[in-house]
Amino acid sequence: MALSMAVALAVATAHAQNATQQPSAKVTAKVSNRTLLGPIEAENGTSADSGWATILCNNIKTANMKDLFITAALEVGIETETASPPETESKAKIEVRVLRDGQEVEPGVIVYGKREQELELSAGDQTAELELETLDAASFSFVDVDVPVGVHQICVQARIRVKTEGGDVEAEGVVGKGTVTIESVRLIKGEDVILE
Repeated sequence: MALSMAVALAVATAHAQNATQQPSAKVTAKVSNRTLLGPIEAENGTSADSGWATILCNNIKTANMKDLFITAALEVGIETETASPPETESKAKIEVRVLRDGQEVEPGVIVYGKREQELELSAGDQTAELELETLDAASFSFVDVDVPVGVHQICVQARIRVKTEGGDVEAEGVVGKGTVTIESVRLIKGEDVILE
């Protein structure tokens, strides 16, 4: 009886230890909701950005040295308001990057949404105000090669940037619903793959 209790205790302890350890995953995914970026303001001839905001993070465990194929799909929206003298040009964009353990993953910063606007007034008008709003969905795949063994944190970050010439602009960005999918793979490097 003492032997059977010892075996049962050992099995229960092993199950408890396994439950607390992160499994070695091949694919993981996470979903985000709404995140606001800004508002920010740029005066004539200047640029500004909101700073990076973390949209979502997830962990993946690699059992051997692997490559990570990371796809971030996001809704992005831009709202701009321009106070204009006779001629104004403003640009606003939402940029996205992926970090693995705090380090930027290739290919780096990607533009998920962009707007350029030009406003020209007739000679009789003194000032004008232009307000625009857009919402798009975009997806991009990031690649992280030769990731060492261990548990790694993958984070998706976004920011809004704005630049103006000839007037002042206020901008606000939003990242709506989104997903990040992280796949642990071994990529073929430097080869063309021919499928027959």
